[in-house]
Amino acid sequence: MLDIQPMAGRIGAEIAGLDLRAPIAGDLAGALRQALDTHQVIVFRRQNLDLAQQKALTLVFGPLSRSRYISSGIEGEPDVIRVLKEAHEGGGVFGGDWHSDLSFLDEPPAGSVLSAHEVPPYGGDTVWASQTAAWEALPEPLKLLLDGRRAVHVGKPYGVRWAPPIKERSGASIRMVRGDPEADEERFHPAVLTLPRTGRRAIYLNPLYTVRLDGLTEAESRPVLEQVQAHVTRPEFCVRLRWGEGDVAVWDNFATQHYAVNDYHGFRRLMYRTAFGGPKPV
Repeated sequence: MLDIQPMAGRIGAEIAGLDLRAPIAGDLAGALRQALDTHQVIVFRRQNLDLAQQKALTLVFGPLSRSRYISSGIEGEPDVIRVLKEAHEGGGVFGGDWHSDLSFLDEPPAGSVLSAHEVPPYGGDTVWASQTAAWEALPEPLKLLLDGRRAVHVGKPYGVRWAPPIKERSGASIRMVRGDPEADEERFHPAVLTLPRTGRRAIYLNPLYTVRLDGLTEAESRPVLEQVQAHVTRPEFCVRLRWGEGDVAVWDNFATQHYAVNDYHGFRRLMYRTAFGGPKPV
C-alpha cells in the first residue's frame, strides 16, 4: 500500500517509501496510475533518477510522447527535454506562464514527468492548478457558456503571429522552434473535457495557447477567457512545489494547468522532462 500524503486540499500528493530506480510493474504500477488519477500531481522526494530510469517511470503512465517544437539538447535522447536556465540568463523561463503542455497539438501529451537535478537555494517552484476542482466550483452561467463548446488553440511561442517579445523568451539553454507558420494553425479542443478513467469534468483552456472560443471572435472571447482563468488559478485549487535535488513530479496534463516561477536569477536550475501519451479525453 502506498504511503500517500496530500499536499493541498484539492490537488497534489507526496508518495514516500519508494525507490523509483527499481523496476515498477504489476500492482505497484497500477497503484501509481490510480494515485495520479486521484491527486493529479504526485511527487517523489530525493529519487536522483538517471535518464533511463526517468523514461522507465514515464512508461508506467503511458507511451513516450515526443515534441517537435522543443529540442532535447541531449545526444541520442529525443524523448527527453533538458529544462535548463543558467545563472547568467535573464528574461523569461521555460513554462513561465499558466499552461497545459502543448495543448495546441492535435494530440497533446496526457502527462509529464519532471526530475530535478540542480535547484537554486530558493525560488524556481512549480505551481499546478486543478481544472476539475475549478470546473466543479465554476459559476453556473460560465458552465453553460463553456459546456459543449470548442476552444481554439495555437502554438503562440513557436509561431509567427503571436510570437512573444524577445525579452520575455526563454534563454538560449532551451532549444525551441521559432517562427513556424504551422504553429499558428487553429486546432480545436473541447473547452471542457471528460477524463477517460475517472469521468470527472475538467476545464481545458489556458492563456498560453487558447486564443478564442469557437463561434466567438478573439475580442469577444477575451473577457470570458480572462474571467475563467482568474477563477481556475484561485489558491484553493492550487498546489506549489518547492523542489529539492533529486525530486520527481508527475502530473496529469488534461486535469491541470501549471506555472514555472521565474524568481531565481543568478542561480542555475537544471531539470529533465519527459511526457507520456494516453487515452484521449472527450
